[in-house]
Amino acid sequence: MDAEPDDPTTPGREPRGEQRHVPVLLERCVDLLEPALREPGSVVVDATLGLGGHAEALLERCPGVRLVGLDRDPQALAEASARLAPHADRVDLVRTVFDGLVPALADLGVERVQGVLFDLGVSSLQLDEVGRGFSYARDAPLDMRMDGTEGTTAAEVLATYSAADLARVLRDFGEERFARRIADRVVAARGREPLRTTQQLVDLVRDAVPAATRRTGGNPAKRTFQALRVEVNGELEALRAALPAAVDALAVGGRVVVMSYQSLEDRIAKQVLAAGAASTSPPDLPVELPEHAPLLRLLTRGAETAPETETARNPRAASVRLRAAVRVRGGSLRRSAA
Repeated sequence: MDAEPDDPTTPGREPRGEQRHVPVLLERCVDLLEPALREPGSVVVDATLGLGGHAEALLERCPGVRLVGLDRDPQALAEASARLAPHADRVDLVRTVFDGLVPALADLGVERVQGVLFDLGVSSLQLDEVGRGFSYARDAPLDMRMDGTEGTTAAEVLATYSAADLARVLRDFGEERFARRIADRVVAARGREPLRTTQQLVDLVRDAVPAATRRTGGNPAKRTFQALRVEVNGELEALRAALPAAVDALAVGGRVVVMSYQSLEDRIAKQVLAAGAASTSPPDLPVELPEHAPLLRLLTRGAETAPETETARNPRAASVRLRAAVRVRGGSLRRSAA
């Protein structure tokens, strides 16, 4: 999964599959997860399968591992299935949003896993397929659904939300300073004609923000597109549910890795992992009781970023923030939080 670079150099449809897909922080992710996957029969969940680049590397590095791959996008599942075909006897692919991790594992008869990977945001497949409408750099229908077969499109959000609700979405999910100005312009514009294409929206946002803002910071529509995508796909709500569930699904010694590409996702990852790594003992107890000891030990100091050598090869790695932790005792993070 990736954040979109501000200035894509190749218009139109990109090469397909692994010729196009450059997994972000590939070796670092595998290095973090591999110590928990050495025993035959270990299970690792790629909760955001995409085109299967990280999954392929884990299967190659860990010959005894079973991989469960989750994705809501049927096209991604089809392409990943072809890529992972040499390891088909060790792979189970499930069409679901990642907050469906627990029922997916239950359906497969898996009680505990040794690793979970989240590579959040929009995937290379979704960005590079012009007709999906995720990119502000190419004209396309305003869709933005990760599962293009169901749900509300970005065009429908723009056509039906009130100015106040649109401003909330842009402010909360895009951290857009000019959320109300853009929302008011959307409501005024749709009174004349529906907003159906990405270029219409890009032009509207450019006209709505101050000229000084347009001169710096890349495409001024970037935050609006992020906000609409998050709203259309319910991404933050899914992450708030999925990450504690993933921690609870880990066996002791199991590891979780989370890669985020925008601050809202990274904030959730930081909060959940920090909560798991904290003691819940009352402050006046002289000795920490075992049931109040931390569930997790953090494996990264803060959030790691991609090295310059990688961002030079793959601009989509520039905004990544990686966090990781290992399970150190039994118990439930969700019950502790409650």
